[in-house]
Amino acid sequence: MKLRVENLHKSFGDHQVLKGLSFEAQAGQAFALLGRNGAGKTTTIRIIMDVFKADQGELFWNDQPLSQAHIRVAYLPEERGLYEKEPILRQVIYIAELRGMPYQEAKTQALKWLDRFGMTTHAKDKLETLSKGNQQKIQLAVALLNEPDLIIFDEPFSGLDPVNAQLLKDVILEQVDLGKVVFFSSHQMSYVENICQDMALLYEGKIRLQGSIREIRRQADRSKLALELRQDGRFLSPEEAQQALESAQAQGQIQAGIQAIHLAKEKVLVHLTAPDQADRLFRDLAACPFQVDKFQVVEPTLEEIFIQYTGGQALDVAEGDHSEL
Repeated sequence: MKLRVENLHKSFGDHQVLKGLSFEAQAGQAFALLGRNGAGKTTTIRIIMDVFKADQGELFWNDQPLSQAHIRVAYLPEERGLYEKEPILRQVIYIAELRGMPYQEAKTQALKWLDRFGMTTHAKDKLETLSKGNQQKIQLAVALLNEPDLIIFDEPFSGLDPVNAQLLKDVILEQVDLGKVVFFSSHQMSYVENICQDMALLYEGKIRLQGSIREIRRQADRSKLALELRQDGRFLSPEEAQQALESAQAQGQIQAGIQAIHLAKEKVLVHLTAPDQADRLFRDLAACPFQVDKFQVVEPTLEEIFIQYTGGQALDVAEGDHSEL
């Protein structure tokens, strides 16, 4: 299964929100639609949901025109959409019946998902009595009632504590493994990195960057390294490692092009003049009077890439992930 979006355009009055969006979300791979507030994410989701029509462009499901009548779609909105003063089980069953389920099937599905999220003991409680995180779990249970083919998550981790966030992550990954098309929109980049394989980054209604998250990160600047050193049988502290590197450079033992050596987050970082200097530096270090225990390329996080491509200031590189060369 796959969802394909081709050349979407949408304007509201004189304001053009979408300017020719095209992307594809595959089954078995979570897809992230990212962008700053106002970039066009919600408009795109509402067009996919058939809340309103695009001015131009087409939507395809398995290379056929997308029809809500032929596929089951789940949508978890950022805003709560349930009845606060109604008992939870009663309204979950009611929503399942609205989707065409017979009562007994609706009850079975409702109890199944309440149990999956550890909410069975709250079945007779009113929604307003629950915490924000537990309300989010009920909302997710409602979204998954009808065993959907396409699942759209809009800021799904909002209000969740770490335990419930892990539970939600597990459920999302289960749906991915079941071969569902999972479409994800969030500003919490750490979750996007851990869950999604592919992404499209919107900026002012256009896609500025898209593709495999792993490949996008690996293709970013690779001229920054994190090092750990040992000498005389013990690890050098970051401060000692910095001094050792600077001393070796001053004595001509390191000939590789180095722009700067500095400390950040208890690591010593080396900024090369160019990525191709990494091999030269590794050879130079082999001849120094200390041993290299770790030699890692610092890849930017998805958050840093997001900021770079949406007009913000780059974060300190020390916040990036480290990938061994």
